[in-house]
Amino acid sequence: MTARFSRYLLLLLFPLFTFSGCGYNQIQQNEEAVISAWADVEATYQRRADLIPNLVETVKAYAAHERETLETVTNARAKVGQVNIGAGDLSDPAAMQKYQQAQGELSGALSRLLVVAERYPDLKANQNFLDLQHQLEGTENRINVARQRYNQAVQVFNTSIRTFPNNLTNNFLLHLERKEPFKAQAGAEQAPQVNFN
Repeated sequence: MTARFSRYLLLLLFPLFTFSGCGYNQIQQNEEAVISAWADVEATYQRRADLIPNLVETVKAYAAHERETLETVTNARAKVGQVNIGAGDLSDPAAMQKYQQAQGELSGALSRLLVVAERYPDLKANQNFLDLQHQLEGTENRINVARQRYNQAVQVFNTSIRTFPNNLTNNFLLHLERKEPFKAQAGAEQAPQVNFN
């Protein structure tokens, strides 16, 4: 009787040992890492969106001759606030493209604003503008780091749902879709041109 009981016990425990190596939990952890990394990207964008209006208002009085550039930054920032993407949209290339385009417009406007510092030494010498420039540079660096971490999390997740035996677990149990990495805008491979004329 004990031999029979041992066989039944072994048959009952076998699926547990089999499922422990199927990758189910690892896939779940990887997807959560992607969602968390995307939240970090959004948080850094939100920091930029919150920071810029206050800093720009401080500098506006000193940059009357470049009001157009500052208004472009403000308008681009407003557009960014209108385009939101949630964790459920990370598999939608069109939503990601729209989000990245809005962020790219703001980055372009900020680049033009930084050129103003080079063009007008008196504006650059103003401490408020220097503070704005440092904050923008720091924020852009934070955004870049957050994007890189997101892309790393996406790579780990996408690999986990495509490799054996996890791909079987995903196909039969989870049905999770590949996540979209953050991509550079078209033309980003070309260095921006600065013209002082």
